[in-house]
Formats: sequence, structure tokens, C-alpha cells
Amino acid sequence: MKSIQRFLRAAAVALAVLPGLSLAAYPEKTITMIVPWAAGGSTDILARLVAQHMSQSFGQSVVVENRSGASGNIGSAFVARAKPDGYTLLIGSMSTHTMNQALYATMPFDGVKDFSPIAELALVTNTMVINPEVPAKNVAEFIAYAKAHPGMVAYASAGAGSTNHLSAALFQKATGVQMVHVPYRGGAPAVLDTVAGRTQLLFSAGTQTLPHVKTGKLRLLAVTEDKRSPLLPDVPTVAETVPGYELAVWYGAFGPAGMDPAVVQKLNTEINRILALPEVQKQMGDIGVQVMQTTPAEFQKTLARDADKYGKLVRELGIKADE
Repeated sequence: MKSIQRFLRAAAVALAVLPGLSLAAYPEKTITMIVPWAAGGSTDILARLVAQHMSQSFGQSVVVENRSGASGNIGSAFVARAKPDGYTLLIGSMSTHTMNQALYATMPFDGVKDFSPIAELALVTNTMVINPEVPAKNVAEFIAYAKAHPGMVAYASAGAGSTNHLSAALFQKATGVQMVHVPYRGGAPAVLDTVAGRTQLLFSAGTQTLPHVKTGKLRLLAVTEDKRSPLLPDVPTVAETVPGYELAVWYGAFGPAGMDPAVVQKLNTEINRILALPEVQKQMGDIGVQVMQTTPAEFQKTLARDADKYGKLVRELGIKADE
């Protein structure tokens, strides 16, 4: 009997220390960070910045892999099906996790239930920009121009059902303008065609638009949040012209559901350390990104809240993704 009791006590001690041992060893190999959008987009920029610093700190390679398509569903589903060991991560956006459930008749994952929220990375200043050939200097002038040319103004997006699409659809509903939607496979080509004048309007993250605004290739009219961005205090909100208009975009880090909470916490601590670095804050601020520092629990609450909020908005607007 005593030998059995000693065995059980030893087993209990071993089980108690296993999480600590696995945490101390993590990571032991390359971490793959999936971006479910095309290379060069705002999510990709953030992912590569985090991956660079994480590689240096962990002493292991952190490889960014782009798996674009289906409004972020392809890359996100890949991570949802991955082994929850902390070696396959996702840098996703509010669109993949809070909107797509309402956009698609069938989904390969549940944006809330099938992931382990790790950290909210940033609030990305969402901008309303136009090609400079459009004769409008502010939101009111653009509305007047669009109403005078119904169906002749084209707006670009990163794909049907993307935040770019939702922003413009909400703008159409709020103002009554009639525009043509031109979807692309990712934000980068949508920006390039707006710069080239093949499309006239784009709602997109400042990470993608502000460099072109600085060179005069795009004209910045407004931001879409409910209040002015501390990074762009002189730029008005759309709501200052169109009362009630608001759309905020965040990016976050996720793993598959069922990850070891200790590994989640280690990743959260490391990501928050990276986001607090002065050089990272400056680099992000220069392109219109306000970095965040949240716990996994806080990010989980944001995820659940916005899944309800934006799911209802998508259904109200009648937006459907191209399937």
C-alpha cells in the first residue's frame, strides 16, 4: 500500500511540473505565423514586425506565411485545424473572426470557438482615401460628387466581405450614394489600383494608404472610427459629416483552440513586450497604427463583443461574400 501511495504522490508531482517544463522548453523549433491575406497588406506588415522581434527574443525562427483567399478563410481555417502546440499561429483581423460567420452560408471554422485568443495587436486607423483626380477635398464634397455621378464611382476592397467592403457599404447606406464595388485578393492590389485611378475610392488601413497620402498619390478625407485618431488629430472622422457612421478595425494574434494556457500567456507576454518597444511604437505610429497591450482574457471579450456587433451589421446591410 505504501509503495502505491508513494507512486501516486510521485505521479502527482510529475504532472504538476509538466506544464512548467513544457513552458520552459517552448519554443523548441520554428514557429509558423499565418497571414490570411496577400503579402504587402497591413496584416502582413504587422506580422513581419512581430515575427522579427520574436525570432530574436526566442532564439528560434518565426516564419511568416501568406495563405490568402476567401476573405481570410483559407489561412484562418488552416490554423484552426492545426495542432494546438503553439507552433502554428495566426495574425488575423476583426473581419476574419467577427464578420465572416455572417458573410458565408457555410464556414470552415467558428471565429470565436475554434481559436485561442493570444493578444490584440493593434487598432489600425481606418482611412477614407480617394484618387486625387476626383475633385473632392472633404467627405461632403465627395458625397456631392458621387451623387452627381451615380454608378460611375468605383471603390476597391481587399475582397467581398472585407472591412474595406463593409466600410464602403455602410457609407453607401448612410449617404444614399450609388457606387460600384471592385474586389481584389488582398489590400495591396486594391491600393495600387486606387493610386492608378482604376478605382476612385478606398476605405483601408493607414498602414497601406498613408505612405501614398504623403507622396500625394492618394488624398485622405477622413478616418472611420467614432473619434479622431491620436495619430492623425487633424483628420476628421466620417461621422463629423455623416452622423452615426463608425467602423473600427483591430488585428490580433491567435492559435488553434485548446492551446496550453501557459504557452498562450508566454506568447502574450512576448508580444506585449514587442509592442511596447519605442521603435515599434514609432514605426507603427508613422503608418497610422495604435499598438495595444491586452491580456488573453481581455482579447477574448473584445472578440465575442465584436462578433455579435459586426455580425448583426453584416446581416443588416445584406452583404454576402463571393463563394
